[in-house]
Amino acid sequence: MSQLPPLGELIRRHKLSARKGLGQHFLLDGNLTARIARAAAPLDRGAIIEIGPGPGGLTRALLLEGATHITAIERDPRAVAALRDLAEAYPGRLTIIEGDALTIDPASLTEAPRKIVANLPYNVATPLLLSWLANIDAYEALILMFQKEVAQRIVAPPGSEHYGRLSVIAQWSAEATLLFDISPKAFTPPPKVTSTLVRLTPGAAPPEPCRREDLERVTAAAFGQRRKMLRQSLKTLGVDPAMLLAATGIDPTERAENLTVAQFASLAREFSRASAAG
Repeated sequence: MSQLPPLGELIRRHKLSARKGLGQHFLLDGNLTARIARAAAPLDRGAIIEIGPGPGGLTRALLLEGATHITAIERDPRAVAALRDLAEAYPGRLTIIEGDALTIDPASLTEAPRKIVANLPYNVATPLLLSWLANIDAYEALILMFQKEVAQRIVAPPGSEHYGRLSVIAQWSAEATLLFDISPKAFTPPPKVTSTLVRLTPGAAPPEPCRREDLERVTAAAFGQRRKMLRQSLKTLGVDPAMLLAATGIDPTERAENLTVAQFASLAREFSRASAAG
């Protein structure tokens, strides 16, 4: 490994001021990036995929902690140039893909086993997560940083203030654990919110089998009008809500925020049957 300049110098050289439009908040604290890298251990087997590495603070930490190979997806050309310096310092251990992670399937880039490790841009974190959850079995784990409110929604139980559509989809797809918080002061520029690192791993099996697309439609309808009773909110599905609720044994006066993930899956399964029956 050749000698690398300090991150601050690299940022100045490539004029890497964070851009709000790209949702950039750079994490440059070496102690914190090392802690994130250790949370993703073991790193010495399989592939690591990093999304939005920016100037490469977390990338460096992953390499220093023993990552055999990292594939980094970055859309900012300035950051790509900075990452090339890092790739030269770690020959054969860093591949840089210039592009938008929203349009790239990470699983297509590497052989299994693979993990995604990322400090996600806040403005695209949820759609990225939903796209990866749709193919969660392709990954050994996802170690991702979100704004704290989103992280709380991912793990929220029924009846809590953060429980919603994202909670149901995430918990039906994977097992999620909150690891630790990171203060806004650790970032450049500081965001207005605390961040939380989350680990998601494929679950043994969904709590109830159903088609994912049906679960997405049912949860979208139910939480789209979350203050209304299910007999009303589910009307947007285009089938008789009373029939769905009777078939699943769910009280028609119940509200979406009180249903378990398994109950939503049962509703999705009945919705699929009703739709097929026409």
